[in-house]
Amino acid sequence: MWEAEFASYAAQGLVPGRIVRVDRNMCDVFTAAGTVRADTALVMPSDPLRIVCTGDWAAIDPVGADPRFVRMLLPRRTAFVRSTSSKRSEGQVLAVNLDHVVICVSLAAELELGRLERFLSLAWQSGAQPLVALTKADTVPDTTHLLADAEAAAPGVQVVVVSSASGEGLDVLTAVLDGGSAVLLGQSGAGKSTLTNALTGSEIQEVQAIRDADGKGRHTTTTRDLLPLPGGGVLIDTPGLRGVGLFDAEAGLSQVFAEIEQLAEDCRFHDCSHQAEPGCAVLAALADGTLPHRRLESYRKLLRENVWIASRTDQRLRAELRREWKQRSAAGREMYERKRGGGGGHRRAY
Repeated sequence: MWEAEFASYAAQGLVPGRIVRVDRNMCDVFTAAGTVRADTALVMPSDPLRIVCTGDWAAIDPVGADPRFVRMLLPRRTAFVRSTSSKRSEGQVLAVNLDHVVICVSLAAELELGRLERFLSLAWQSGAQPLVALTKADTVPDTTHLLADAEAAAPGVQVVVVSSASGEGLDVLTAVLDGGSAVLLGQSGAGKSTLTNALTGSEIQEVQAIRDADGKGRHTTTTRDLLPLPGGGVLIDTPGLRGVGLFDAEAGLSQVFAEIEQLAEDCRFHDCSHQAEPGCAVLAALADGTLPHRRLESYRKLLRENVWIASRTDQRLRAELRREWKQRSAAGREMYERKRGGGGGHRRAY
């Protein structure tokens, strides 16, 4: 697939490779001749979404060059991006050129469905296929209800109950992931490193003991590493994510909350906000129990966050939001004055 895109670089004497690890301004690149070390100084742009990332396909200097440089990054098929915690609200690319995004959720801790929906929104937005792995299944006596809850929060996504200790679910994951490129994502202690070792068939990643206090594992992985799978394909293990801010995830949110957006098509008003409008199909589903309150609140929260993040980088959208807020504020003041009997336009002179 990459041969045609690489043809012009081959004519320049460069060789193809896939980046398996990035360490500041250096990276490890897997090539036909083996893994080599290369400098990334020539492909470090100011745009944070274009920096070198694990999973990138690259054109590098041929054998004999000293030092070797990454000369060019090939176009990416998919990319998992979250917003950073910086005040600039920049995007951070965690892994690229993926077929599957595996969201690891530990059953040893409380199942946070809102966090799962957040991960899923970014996973769908990446262009890859999401998959949910409910890890550490051996720590709970019955996974039936937990599985049902996770499936309800992940429409259109395969949810697999997994135990690296007992081997439960590993055959399912192996069958899905072999032959492609996948990344494991989740909080610290979600069991990603243990699962990586189980899927790769070797003790590649260091695993620390579970904490007695809360049943969570300790953070062990510190870099994003691309590792080979026995049946073909590759797996990227990542450090635990304390937070995952949305970044331009409108399409992903639509996919995660597809049932709400489908209901919205039957609302009386096309611009219904699903707050108090007459003929709102979303509120009707809420009233008859078809749509859970938790689900709608999560949808509203993530939509607000996504719009806010977008407004930080989109000047036009920021101006529109400012006008909308002013209109709402004016309407609120008018309503307040009317309730006070001021007629909405008269103020008392002091």
